[in-house]
Amino acid sequence: MNRLLYLPDVVTLKLDPDKCNGCGMCVKVCPHAVFDMVDKKAEIVGRDFCMECGACAMNCSEDAISVRTGVGCAAGIIQGILRNTEPACGCSEKVSCN
Repeated sequence: MNRLLYLPDVVTLKLDPDKCNGCGMCVKVCPHAVFDMVDKKAEIVGRDFCMECGACAMNCSEDAISVRTGVGCAAGIIQGILRNTEPACGCSEKVSCN
């Protein structure tokens, strides 16, 4: 997978491992493979690849994930416009960015 690196160390993504129930939904819905399952718990393995679409937080039943959505989606939409491609952030296939 070609992974786009956004700005290093600025992502608002946070995971509280104590709240994680190991369902793996974050792994399934993340369009950039930011999460992986380690010892039956979610773990952030690619934090700087997060585009802050919010799919993980919206699908976490335990509220173990928090992220300030919108920043990454806006960048994805702008990139689409600049590249003359479909202006989208990439998370719409899995979940709405709203």
